[in-house]
Amino acid sequence: MLVKMKDICTKIGSGATPKGGNNAYIEEGTALIRSQNILDFSFSYNGLAYINDEQASKLNGVTIKEDDVLLNITGDSVARACMVDNSVLPARVNQHVCIVRGNKSRVLSSFILYFLQMKKPELLMMASSGATRNALTKGMIEELEVELPSLEKQERMVSLLDNLQNKISKNNQINRNLSEQMQAIFGSIFYSEMEKENKASLGDYLYIKGRIGWKGLKKEEYLSESEYRIINGESLTVTGIDWNKAGYISEERYIESPEIMLQEGDILISKDGTIGKIGYVNKLDKPTSVASGIFVVRNLKPEEVSTVFIYCLLNSDYFKSFIVSRTEGSVIPHLYQKDFVTLEIPILSQEQIELFNSTVVPLFESFFSNQTENIRLAALRDSLLPKLMSGELDVSDLNI
Repeated sequence: MLVKMKDICTKIGSGATPKGGNNAYIEEGTALIRSQNILDFSFSYNGLAYINDEQASKLNGVTIKEDDVLLNITGDSVARACMVDNSVLPARVNQHVCIVRGNKSRVLSSFILYFLQMKKPELLMMASSGATRNALTKGMIEELEVELPSLEKQERMVSLLDNLQNKISKNNQINRNLSEQMQAIFGSIFYSEMEKENKASLGDYLYIKGRIGWKGLKKEEYLSESEYRIINGESLTVTGIDWNKAGYISEERYIESPEIMLQEGDILISKDGTIGKIGYVNKLDKPTSVASGIFVVRNLKPEEVSTVFIYCLLNSDYFKSFIVSRTEGSVIPHLYQKDFVTLEIPILSQEQIELFNSTVVPLFESFFSNQTENIRLAALRDSLLPKLMSGELDVSDLNI
């Protein structure tokens, strides 16, 4: 049965930023969910803001309830959607986030989430039409047409997709723990040595290149499919490289920039926009380049310092503070290649190198094994979504 979102939802609406903006936020109180808290399929506590009771009461109209779906409706993160983490309640949303609450007698919240994720390419096109800033309106969301199966069929579909998504979430949690362990061991070695005089410049070890400005790609140059991939700001995420979101370019555009042709073991870092997103090229199955706004970082002296050590360094609080020192106060923040050259790092003894390699490298390998599995699971989920939603496939047809 074909219905519109407004026919199966009891609420579609966004909130506002409290008077005073960032200055209105407090340490504890009612959570105010903003666009940075909404990732695809998952909720992030990073940057979660809190407001007082008076401010919260003014936003009572956008009080989040259990299992509400949250959709980003403006900016670069437009069309990202997730289910609210119920542990954050009570909560409100600001003007960049829309609550999409289904009528439980007709539709499951998870079904709405999967529907919106399936519709993401269409939502992105809608958001970019005729406006200077990407935005989805309430009317656009209300008018979306949904092929709505029975609740029984929804439950079967959601159960299958949830199994895949839960495995992805579990791997992500394991990887957060692995990342914390890697940083703890890295820090215990790095910071003790930084107090000593035996140091070198990071630039002594690295090859650092970005796309030449005039060779930047326009939107219309991206292809729907090709033998040549490109990593851009969307596919380099806060959790690493999302290969399922990589773009495609022509052979001509790939071979014109040999200095940024990726190799296995390269590290990527964003230098514009959200500066400091880090990715690691674990395996390559297609020739791949990078878009403007991303540096390729390559270890030239792996016998002296391991690539894993450099990866941990770029993910460390030390490097994050370094980025802030270089970009703070800039009208348009940007990380320059020359910034890397002078950054000091300690010269490790052979004993410290062996300690690091024996403790951190196995954690690093487990981390990327989980990430590789997640790429496969996400690709399977995304391939099943449109077929299940359209009725082309029934869960009973699958053997997963």
